[in-house]
Amino acid sequence: MVSYACSVPPTSARNGSALTTQPRIPKYYALKSELVEMTRALPPGSAVPPERMLSLQFGTSRTTVRQALQELVVEGRLERIQGKGTFVAKPKVVQELRLTSYTEDMRAQGLEPTSTLLEIGYVLADEILAERLAVKRSARVLRIERLRLANGEPMAIETTHLAGQRFPGLRRLLARSTSLYAVLAQEYGIELLEAEETIETVPAPPREAHLLGTDVGLPLLLLSRHSRDAAGQPIEYVRSLYRGDRYKFVAHLQRPTS
Repeated sequence: MVSYACSVPPTSARNGSALTTQPRIPKYYALKSELVEMTRALPPGSAVPPERMLSLQFGTSRTTVRQALQELVVEGRLERIQGKGTFVAKPKVVQELRLTSYTEDMRAQGLEPTSTLLEIGYVLADEILAERLAVKRSARVLRIERLRLANGEPMAIETTHLAGQRFPGLRRLLARSTSLYAVLAQEYGIELLEAEETIETVPAPPREAHLLGTDVGLPLLLLSRHSRDAAGQPIEYVRSLYRGDRYKFVAHLQRPTS
């Protein structure tokens, strides 16, 4: 997100008088507001006029138009398709933060979840994995990397780690099921009870941008989840990269009782 700074006259700040100086609105920001209004009533998939036409229509430079469009792409309001142009984006998938699987989440949204297995195999636990999974350093850890889709559209890349010794045969069982949580419940009697989850933003690296169908450097949502069972034993450590232009999370909060 591009930001701008404005300066407040020091005399106004010292004498406490009402501030009458208004911050300067950058041209691209004013144009961005116009484009939001212009596209608000258009259905998803509608084409946005090319930069040259928008430049003439609003009497500004193509550089200003390009900057305004780029911010709207980052925010998920518009979508760029290489070689075709810019289009009104589909509404973001709104996901409530709960201890559920991706499959359950997408079906609750009325979307059809599918997964593409990118990599699966055993790695040796480093210091972080040893602590998260309560195993020794260099213990075998099953690493599962999957591309998550909704109605055929790439949404996330999910990398899951589980203690190899605790779940023998899990690699083979996952070849027949798309839901890890279902396999854990049916084959190992494991139900996840609680988890800690953090959310932050990271720029899209080249490989992940290609898999998710987005541009390198655009914001992705990085979710890190550390889940435990009813006995408090760690089950999984997951790091998921979600498209920031297609996904947003919602949490319901309550004030604590004294």
